[in-house]
Amino acid sequence: MRDDHPGQGVYLYAVTYGGTAGERGEVPAGVRGIMSGVMSGVMGGVMGGVMGGVVRPVPRGGLVAHVSDVPLDRFGEEPLRRSLEDLDWVEGVARAHHRVVEALAAAGPTAPVRLVTVYTGEDQVRDLLDLRHDDFMEILSHVAGRREWGVKAYLRRDTPPPSPAPSSPAPAATTAAGGDSPGMAYLRRKKESLRGREDLWRAAAERAELLHAELGRIAVASRRHRPQDPQLSGRSESMVLNGAYLVDPAREEEFAAVLDSCRGRFLDVELTGPWAPYSFTSIDLGAGRGGGVR
Repeated sequence: MRDDHPGQGVYLYAVTYGGTAGERGEVPAGVRGIMSGVMSGVMGGVMGGVMGGVVRPVPRGGLVAHVSDVPLDRFGEEPLRRSLEDLDWVEGVARAHHRVVEALAAAGPTAPVRLVTVYTGEDQVRDLLDLRHDDFMEILSHVAGRREWGVKAYLRRDTPPPSPAPSSPAPAATTAAGGDSPGMAYLRRKKESLRGREDLWRAAAERAELLHAELGRIAVASRRHRPQDPQLSGRSESMVLNGAYLVDPAREEEFAAVLDSCRGRFLDVELTGPWAPYSFTSIDLGAGRGGGVR
């Protein structure tokens, strides 16, 4: 057992399968391959943990938690509140966190934990693995051999509005006859334009619903996230679908074919991934906040 430094916390990235050797404090054989890739990246300067920390395994009861040390003067409860206001700092932490998780997920089933999950020492991490052992085992079994794909659908800007249903003679005829003043004609055109945009958005939303349902039938599991703000998506078009799908490799071609069939009128569809299964490994670790020392 290692001695935890009083000025340091233990940052948890993810949990993976391990072996019974973990009960004796040894690194399980099945984890050595995973960690060799992670550690070779650290030593080569390509990949490290948060704030340059060295990622190491903490085995327990057939599971392995992957952790690194972080200073409590940045990750303690009070300092963390200030740190989270620094967007550049948060982005750096997120990149390092995801880099470790993606390396682990590339090697085997992985249950990522929420960003900035910090414990006072390894004993607390082992207690977590004991307490939530069955939950982690169930999650790892669920994601084993599967990959997460993201699908974003946007309202196409170049799509003409749906054709209006036949109705009585158009208001323009009345205008031509001199029935509208210039001001009234302007308001009428503006109202018609607004109605056209609303019809277009409604049609795109309906197609997005159908797309999500069809992809959900192919996937093992699906999640629908909130649409992203244009500042996050990097696109000015309205996002009508922000979905995540856990897919068996054997059905990925079928999954892609559904996406291809939905590209075109109303929707601009974007596929991202594959990702570590962030959307399908959520587990309540017993804290009432998004991060900080436990």
